[in-house]
Amino acid sequence: MRGSVYYQTAELTKVVFREGAKKEHRIDINHEHYNCIASFKTMETYRSVWNNFFNYLKEHFKLKNCEYITDEHVKSYFEYKIEYYASKQYAEKISSSLGKLEFALNKYSKLKYTNSDKDPIIYDFKVRQNILDNAREYNLVADNYHNRTYKNPLLIINNLTNENHQIAAMIQLTGGARVEAVTLIKNEQLKGTKIDLVSNEEVGIIESCEKGGKVGDLLVDLNTYKKLEKYLENNLKFKINYQQYLNDLKQACKKCNHTYQSSHGLRWTFAQNRVRAYQQKANYKYYEAIQAVSWEMKHFRASITEHYLS
Repeated sequence: MRGSVYYQTAELTKVVFREGAKKEHRIDINHEHYNCIASFKTMETYRSVWNNFFNYLKEHFKLKNCEYITDEHVKSYFEYKIEYYASKQYAEKISSSLGKLEFALNKYSKLKYTNSDKDPIIYDFKVRQNILDNAREYNLVADNYHNRTYKNPLLIINNLTNENHQIAAMIQLTGGARVEAVTLIKNEQLKGTKIDLVSNEEVGIIESCEKGGKVGDLLVDLNTYKKLEKYLENNLKFKINYQQYLNDLKQACKKCNHTYQSSHGLRWTFAQNRVRAYQQKANYKYYEAIQAVSWEMKHFRASITEHYLS
């Protein structure tokens, strides 16, 4: 489909919006109005999410045609939203909107290829529900805002039962990495060491590519870097299972009598520690510090860092 983001969402709206459609028809799988939207307000809400989603894909994946959307795009976008500790209601709205988008794209594709030699594209975005369920279970969505830093992260990390989980957690804590940056690391991502101009200490450099293809360096403590380097001398790649990592972290928090804040709590702790380091050790002013940390965390706006500062 060609056209701007707003043109494409308008075209998909035409496929699913039937103002005043009766409920009995919208739940009848054999009726032409099945699963359509009858409320203008509801359609407006869904379309606002679609617009945001498509703009995200355009910016981060250079994807300009909504027909090429995959479940991986849905996963990346939804996790990006969860990262900012979205409210429970907002996360549910995103999930619902993406579900309706799946229906709209399937219907659009079926109509488009009805009289064509090509088969319609099949869209399956069930990953959205998995992310929402996981976010609820592991307290990644909130009924209200609260600080998610760990008071004693090193104690928690030392109580992780898996050494590779300890390495991953230390990379998140000292480098501010998102979880997808630590679940798979290859040898070519190791870029040696340097003196960190903020702490004036030697640190290891890990090149990471995170959400939307953002490439940048993670500056991690030297001991963790050497452990990772040694591991990669004997293995093709450093790889951990995401769910097992979270489970280990959850049990370590329980053992230490700490509130579990998922792996992202380590990133929150990094943000607060790093802003403090910029101010106290490098004499940065407050705004300069939060902007610098925002860039390190692969964001753009300084205000995003303030989210982590409570």
